[in-house]
Parts: sequence; C-alpha cells; structure tokens
Amino acid sequence: MTAYVFPPPPQPSLAVAGDSARFPIRRIFCVGRNYAAHAREMGRDPDREPPFFFMKPADVALDTPTQIPYPPDTGNLHYEIELIVAIGKGGTDIPLDEARDHVWGYGVGIDLTRRDLQLAARDAGRPWSWGKSFDRSAPIAPLRPAADVGHPASGRIWLAVNGTVKQDQDIADLIWSVPEIISIISRSIELRPGDLIMTGTPAGVGPIVAGDNVTGGVEGVGEIEVTIT
Repeated sequence: MTAYVFPPPPQPSLAVAGDSARFPIRRIFCVGRNYAAHAREMGRDPDREPPFFFMKPADVALDTPTQIPYPPDTGNLHYEIELIVAIGKGGTDIPLDEARDHVWGYGVGIDLTRRDLQLAARDAGRPWSWGKSFDRSAPIAPLRPAADVGHPASGRIWLAVNGTVKQDQDIADLIWSVPEIISIISRSIELRPGDLIMTGTPAGVGPIVAGDNVTGGVEGVGEIEVTIT
C-alpha cells in the first residue's frame, strides 16, 4: 500500500445524466479559436491553420447547475459555451475514421475566461494559464453517453445571459471537427480514458458580472445553467 505525506485529493469527476456513476476526469484539453467568426472577433485570421491547444486542470471542472463566485484578479470575466467530448478509450496516432470509437460521450460546458489576463498574456507572448485555468473555470452539465446521443456533427449551440441570447451558431461550423481534433491531439499526446476536450466557442463572447444568470446548450446533447455570485 502506497504511503503519502498527506491524504491525496479526491478524484475530479463529473455527473452523468441518468446515472449515479460519475465520469472520472484525467485532463482537460481546450481548442483555441475553432469557429471562424470567433477567431475574427478576437482579431485573428480564421483560415484553417493547424489548431492550437491549451489545458485546464482537472479539478477546475464542476457540476451544474451551480453558483460560481466572481473570480479574483479580473474586471473582465467572459463566458464561452462549448461542446465537450469525453474520451473513454485511449490511443496514439488515432486514424480519423476511428476517432469516434474513442469517445465515451458528450456534454455542454462553459470556458470561463479572465479576458483581461488572457489578452495581456497573449500580447506579451506568455502562456494563457492565469486567464483560463483558474478555480471553477469549467462548469460542465451532466455528460451523456454516445450510446444515447450518437456523435453530433451538427446542431445548435447557444448561450444566453439573463435570458438574452449572446452566442448562437451550429457545431457544424467547427473549423476542426471532433474526429479531426481527436486525431491531431493523439499525434502529440497519448489520449487516455477520462480526458475531456473542450472543442471551442462560437462568436458572441462577452462579459458577465455578479448576479448574472448564464444558460446555454447544444442541441441533442444537453443544457447548462450557471449563476455568477
């Protein structure tokens, strides 16, 4: 039996819709600027260049619906609605036509972003971690098995703040599709069961403040609700 100098932290996990068993989280991969309109609104060229990635710690994910305190060190907290891919079968150099075989299920998440910190880091050529990887920065609705929802390649993705729709697009507009993302990641890093992929956000990102109620969803996958306190 392994001895530790203090008790190890609990295994991060997410709820599964209609099941008492939970999905254990290993890592969270995030795809940057994966919708052309969002790339433009962030001042970047949306041409189909190789995708880039950043990561969030597993323990910043949390179940929803939930209340999240407005985070410290920012005056510009943004929402970013995303389709979540939950990996159930690991692999390296995964062929494109086999990528879906590695997916356990799908979900809806919000990539909360301290935009002022992210942009300052970007402009200085520094990592985005302080803008993207802070506590409670990845609220995610209960995951749904692919056996129940299939492998969605199209469908509305949307987000509203206090009932006003801010983001509204179709996941068919992803620059890099889910199978492509899985295949590309697996060329550089071995995917493992428990890995999550946040696939990118549509145009319409913007600020939220304490008291705001944020709702959203992906057609055929689920809906999410978060209140900023």
